[in-house]
Amino acid sequence: MPAPARGEILRAAGEALEDSTERIGRDLAREEGKTLAEAIGETRRAAAILRYFAAQTLEPDGETYPSASRTTFLFSRREAIGPVLAITPWNFPIAIPAWKIAPALAYGNTVVWKPAELVPLTSVHLLEALLAAGLPSGVLNLVLGRGRDIGDVLVTHDGFAALSFTGSHAVGRAIHARAVAAGMKVQLELGGKNPAVVLADADLDMAAEQVARGAFMSAGQKCTATSRVIVEKPVMEAFVERLVARAQSWRVGDALDPDVVVGPLASPEQLDAVLDYLSVADAERATVLAGGRRASELGDGYFVRPTVLTDVRPESPVMCEEIFGPVAVLAAASSPEDALQQANDTPFGLSASIFTQSLERALTFAQRLRAGVVKVNQESAGVEPHVPFGGTKGSSSGSREQGRAAREFYTEWKTVYVDGALHP
Repeated sequence: MPAPARGEILRAAGEALEDSTERIGRDLAREEGKTLAEAIGETRRAAAILRYFAAQTLEPDGETYPSASRTTFLFSRREAIGPVLAITPWNFPIAIPAWKIAPALAYGNTVVWKPAELVPLTSVHLLEALLAAGLPSGVLNLVLGRGRDIGDVLVTHDGFAALSFTGSHAVGRAIHARAVAAGMKVQLELGGKNPAVVLADADLDMAAEQVARGAFMSAGQKCTATSRVIVEKPVMEAFVERLVARAQSWRVGDALDPDVVVGPLASPEQLDAVLDYLSVADAERATVLAGGRRASELGDGYFVRPTVLTDVRPESPVMCEEIFGPVAVLAAASSPEDALQQANDTPFGLSASIFTQSLERALTFAQRLRAGVVKVNQESAGVEPHVPFGGTKGSSSGSREQGRAAREFYTEWKTVYVDGALHP
């Protein structure tokens, strides 16, 4: 199928999602737990991703080069890499699949898609939109099931040219080894322990709002969530007051209630994991400034109150490991340089934020932070579909998703020499 025709299918699918955002968003909120407003916003984001890659099908797909021979026409073009295996998580059940599937299809590949078992209904919504838009049968294949039951079959299959995986660090590294052994090109996004640095000259009201959004929205279940907050000592007390006020005032509850800001965690396993980290913090005598417990007054739901901790040991699992819950850990910094060193003191490097009114410090931090995404005066979470996304260190395999960078993964170069002696 010509690339522009593939683009028309993606564009029509994006319009179908846009027309059904309320219905899909409601199903997503019921299935995964994020608030209805966030779920509708994620559905719109998936539609925007499909439209973006629809436009990319009209972009140049190669280059011409001068040849040493005056009779040779020399050019290179990017061609589809082949069948792609996409394994996607439950925390963004329509946006993350869209940013893997849309470029794979735009550049001419077929896809086998294994979503997380917690979100089958949202997955079917995306598949139905693409099929209704005219995607030919067999081009996108949805495989529902538990990873432990079908994962090995998929990641060791020799029929795939490439694997794109988003999920936990432990699972991703294990998958990587098996997929490479099966001959696949591999792309991994494995989460982070993302810092927000608040310098003494920051707008503290704005910083507290953005940190709270990054740490607590989606119940903290985001690979780009703000997990560590490093604050210069002169403003620590004032910043803590503002952040704690937000943590205590944001309503926790039913994701479909329009007044709720923080919905439930996605599963009992996720609830247990977050509560385990809070137990560690309690055992290590960390100071709980807000939250720190399950919202038991809401019954048996998987609700954890937005939590702010301080006095956490630098080597504590609470400080070092990805919690994937609404938990922000505060640490004091003696200077901007100390704050930068603490921010980089992690095996991860996905996203980071810096809050300051100094352009010089903002640009210095942007240059020296070891993260794939750096935000200045913004929450660490949230990215746009037309720019590269990915991390450094243990957060990524190195390649980037989204934007034009996606073409590098889903295609490969072919160089062609045409001798001028040929005639029609």
